Amino acid sequence: MKQMTSAEIRAAFLEFFEENSHKVVASSSLVPGNDPTLLFTNAGMVQFKDVFLGMETRDYRRATTAQKVMRVSGKHNDLDNVGPSPRHHTFFEMLGNFSFGEYFKREACQFAYTLVTQAYGLPPERLYYTVHRDDQEAYDIWVNVVGVPADHVCLMGDKDNFWMMGDTGPCGYTSEIHWDKFPEQGTASAQASFDADDGRFLEFWNLVFMQFNALPDGTRVPLPKTGVDTGLGLERIVSILQGKDNNYDTDLFMPIIRATQELTGHTDAERQANYVPYRVIADHLRAACFMIADGVRPGTQGRDYVCRMVLRRAMRFGKKLPFDTPTFLADLSGVVIANFGDAYPELKEHRETIYRTIATEENRFLRTMDRGLNELEAMLDTLPAGGTLDGERAFYLHATLGLPFEVTRDVVVERGYQIDEAGFKAAQEEHATVSSKGSLFGDIDVAEAYTRALENLRHNGFTEVTHDLYGAYSQEVNLVALLQNGQPLESATVGDRVEVVLDRTPFYVESGGQVSDTGIIEGDGWLIDIEDVRRPVGGLIIHIGEVVQGTVQSNVPCIASIDAERRVDIMRNHTATHLLHAALRKRLGTHVQQRGSLVAPNRLRFDFSHDAALTFDELNDVQRDVNQEILANLPVTAVWKTLNEAKAEGAMALFGEKYGDQVRTITIGNDNQRFSYELCGGNHVNNTAVIGSFIIVQEGAIAQGIRRVEAITGTQASMFTAHRLNTVNELAHQLQTSAEAITDRVGALQTQIKQQQQEITDLRDRLARAEFKGLLSNTQQFHDVHVLVSRVSPTSPETLRHMTDWFRDAIPTNGVVVLGMIAENGKPQLIAAVTKDLTKRVHAGNVIKEIAAIIGGGGGGRDNLAQAGGKDATRLDDALARASELVAELLAK
Repeated sequence: MKQMTSAEIRAAFLEFFEENSHKVVASSSLVPGNDPTLLFTNAGMVQFKDVFLGMETRDYRRATTAQKVMRVSGKHNDLDNVGPSPRHHTFFEMLGNFSFGEYFKREACQFAYTLVTQAYGLPPERLYYTVHRDDQEAYDIWVNVVGVPADHVCLMGDKDNFWMMGDTGPCGYTSEIHWDKFPEQGTASAQASFDADDGRFLEFWNLVFMQFNALPDGTRVPLPKTGVDTGLGLERIVSILQGKDNNYDTDLFMPIIRATQELTGHTDAERQANYVPYRVIADHLRAACFMIADGVRPGTQGRDYVCRMVLRRAMRFGKKLPFDTPTFLADLSGVVIANFGDAYPELKEHRETIYRTIATEENRFLRTMDRGLNELEAMLDTLPAGGTLDGERAFYLHATLGLPFEVTRDVVVERGYQIDEAGFKAAQEEHATVSSKGSLFGDIDVAEAYTRALENLRHNGFTEVTHDLYGAYSQEVNLVALLQNGQPLESATVGDRVEVVLDRTPFYVESGGQVSDTGIIEGDGWLIDIEDVRRPVGGLIIHIGEVVQGTVQSNVPCIASIDAERRVDIMRNHTATHLLHAALRKRLGTHVQQRGSLVAPNRLRFDFSHDAALTFDELNDVQRDVNQEILANLPVTAVWKTLNEAKAEGAMALFGEKYGDQVRTITIGNDNQRFSYELCGGNHVNNTAVIGSFIIVQEGAIAQGIRRVEAITGTQASMFTAHRLNTVNELAHQLQTSAEAITDRVGALQTQIKQQQQEITDLRDRLARAEFKGLLSNTQQFHDVHVLVSRVSPTSPETLRHMTDWFRDAIPTNGVVVLGMIAENGKPQLIAAVTKDLTKRVHAGNVIKEIAAIIGGGGGGRDNLAQAGGKDATRLDDALARASELVAELLAK
């Protein structure tokens, strides 16, 4: 049995089927694009469903995938088993190979057997196979074609070895491959173990043979075109190959579990004693990362609810360890991305989104989790031993305190009680019905809805919101109205998405490049988490968020508080953007004009007019200038002036922005020595020292004559610097030199490597020349032509071409040479050369084209020189033999 990592096991599967003429197809999204009946992609064949049904054709008839799969609903709901079970997961990977009428049972069984016994090295004596008791064909293939011992093939019924897409439609027998966990029990008891399902065998690969069409009357008729759909569970084959008795001890999960253990400080014994929380955290975090990367966000309905539920369930199990870190799941998300990002690049692409989404959900749930769990415990204390928690109280915890039903159920079961799930669902449906009331408008245009909402508010005495952007971060205000897509709501409870209208607000609304504030609005017993602020129509500002505690109604006093730490980070970046603009004009010229910007809490982006890329020195000069002004602790002053006065004083205006008669100016420096002077309505620090430091992380073109600089400040800059210093120190350690001498050390190593590579090239050339001299004695005579067809030792493609040149130097006329080798990467290569006087009789490109097909490749070339590569190294000698025959046939004409 081979020792392999999970990455190697996944890659070996795909490479095996690619070498057997299958198209490697990337995993489809967890959100099915072609099946609205599915909550998530729950099998490898989902993306090929229309192909199997004949509704879609593709340019290949064989395919192989490593598919992302979620099973958390319906008959495939594994949630309750995750943690206690060694093999159940919410998210997993399904490796599969598919045939759309190209091959059937014989080839499918042969492929499977070859892969598991040769590529994976599983001992055949530990493998058992089940087939349907009516599928004699599959039984005969395993026993008589593949050569499996008859006592290793067991017969089962429809429950285990028959597959149906639905009550009608494509269906067929299946054959499963199992691993014998207890071979000492012998073969005689195998059938009895399968019948009893006693846990002796671990099923890891299911081969589905689509061969019938189920009719409404229950009969089955043959399909006009058969198909193959197989599913090999990656987690299970990894546990087998890595010799683990459960999936969580493999390298698919242990990096997450070890990282979790580092945060808890547990010993291995303590970790093992708490194995259920560790497993739940690893499984649920992995699932959440993949869902978020595919566009799912925590919420209250459908897929969004599943994302929220697995995160909150993981948080609750984290509390059992316990965790002191409020965002431990977000901190651990980087481990998931590092472990799976190479196979699924979308994880790396959405790294920041994954972290931010998880951290937001953790902070949101932490506000109410303790209260929810405490109230649940109090409810259970009132029940008799083994009693049942009614559905209405379970729904209260869900709707008022955001406690997912699944979390409530976990606690109830752990305490030895039962829960009324049907009652919970009834209360949930009643809430949904009540919440839908109060809508005054039908399906109308969204902008019109907000306009009508504003008109109604003004009719009731509302004038216009007071926008206090530069005052206190937390202010006493009045909640004027609750909206949803512009339509009024009477009330809202936990989980409801709302748009809040206030009579005054400290929240900034996105404009001038600065993003909107986030924060909370809270009143007597209720709290709304504000995620965004918008101005859908003039005169109306809506605060968009989710109720996370209690029930909220309109026309009540409350407190609106922005996220102060996030606002300060935005202010740092906004002031730094002004410094950057001034520094660019100083270094590049006054032609530099702002053409756009983004001011976010974690970064800034500045677009400007300039016709050339900034040089390394120019970027360094700009960065140094900005940091010098930061260190100078310059005052940042905001003053309202008339537009004409500000322009006369030289204030720079934002490209494309419209200004009123009165404008707000931002001065960095003193009036007699300004470093920057711009019109701006955004938020800024009081002095430049608050920014901390400024680092340019990227510069590039976004359009003709428009450049973009991206930079970071404050905490982000400190983290960036620390990471770079750690990298430099680690490099110095590995290179056995000081940090200051890294450049010199790398230069010396590059020179050394270049010299060694040249020495290797020269040595290969000498070895190849010596070998070629020996090969010339094998030249044969076909009529009046010298023909050399031979296999040569592995060398570089360039040296292989040189060998054909040496042949034509030795035999300048009447010569044909065909050479083949197995390259260092294990792939076969072929080359053919013909002296110019023979090209009308023997075309090198045509020779290569025909023989390359034998090794699973393609190629061609000129009439006097051609080469090709292939996939099947075992057929190289066959290709060379055919080359000899082909050249002889051509010369005989």
